Amino acid sequence: MLERGEVANSWRRERWDSLRLLTPNWLSRLPGHEYAGSDPDDYMTMGEVVEFVERYATVTRAPVQTGTNVTSVRRTDDGYHVTTSRGEISCRTVVIASGACNQPSVPQFADAVPASVRQVTPFDYRGPGQLPDGGVLVVGASATGVQLAAELRRSGRPVTLSVGEHVRLPRLYRGRDVLWWMDASGVWDQRHDEVEDLTRARRLPSPQLVGTPERSTLDLNALTAMGVELVGRWAAVRDGCALFSGGLRNVFSLADLKMRRLLDTFDAWAAGRDADVDPPERFAPTQVPEKSRWQLDLRSGEIRTIIWATGYRPDYRWLHVPVIDPKGHLRHEGGTVDSPGLYALGLPVLRRRRSTFIHGIEDDAHEVITHLTQHLAAKS
Repeated sequence: MLERGEVANSWRRERWDSLRLLTPNWLSRLPGHEYAGSDPDDYMTMGEVVEFVERYATVTRAPVQTGTNVTSVRRTDDGYHVTTSRGEISCRTVVIASGACNQPSVPQFADAVPASVRQVTPFDYRGPGQLPDGGVLVVGASATGVQLAAELRRSGRPVTLSVGEHVRLPRLYRGRDVLWWMDASGVWDQRHDEVEDLTRARRLPSPQLVGTPERSTLDLNALTAMGVELVGRWAAVRDGCALFSGGLRNVFSLADLKMRRLLDTFDAWAAGRDADVDPPERFAPTQVPEKSRWQLDLRSGEIRTIIWATGYRPDYRWLHVPVIDPKGHLRHEGGTVDSPGLYALGLPVLRRRRSTFIHGIEDDAHEVITHLTQHLAAKS
């Protein structure tokens, strides 16, 4: 097992200080290794996640070779040739477990933002104290965007949030964590070959959730109540001005509709079951601002910092095998990559909807490694 940094490197180096997992502690598990603390309904801090992963590596005696950066993987007649910062490796199979969030995804028009405005990605951000005084424009309203907007607003800064497509969820539903419902109702068990639009499912933004001891909901209504200004999706920069699309009402309505449909699925599953849950409930629609700005002059000094919470993309520059699609993603079928003996783990909806989360790796790993074992047996 090759790791470019330390065990749990991305959790150590590429997360902001206050971040907690979106999944409750009882749901944070790896094969043969579960949360053993005193508060199963809380959410791990980054330090706790690092400790959890470190402990798993120790308990399983995983043969991790840290400080080893893979710079090239090439196909050979009988397998693959791997070049690393610590030497060369020849092997019959390779499992790519580098994840889908290697690089922040920033739009090209970011180059047109005036130099007076500081631009930051979630990989760079650690806390409000590192940013200059003044207003902040957070771009993107998935889990990262709403969490950073809330933290910055609580620090006293004026915050504007640029909102595009998003997934709205309550933290609690009928007295249970919403992710309990996803797990118990079987929504997360849907397989990749049962998903109607798999490409879209794999690229959906992460849901608007935050892990806090209060188990609070952090949606756009909560941000509005805090004083965060909502604007539409950032479409372009023209003459130093950020231009936002209209149609916030439609974007909000679609997110609300999808949330209601999911809650209906939970209710249908719970009907007739002796489940320890509260009665069904519904939530107020997302509040549409009376006025929403269509443009913002970035030269005026109103905005001192932009945080690009616009998602992530994988980085396969080291993979010299023709298995990357035009958008930079691996071509694979449930983790079996389009090259004999090449596999992937840890990607969104790899084999099931739960693949995105830490606990989703176990079933994926069993099936992918079964295929890998059969491949080796056929070649022997």
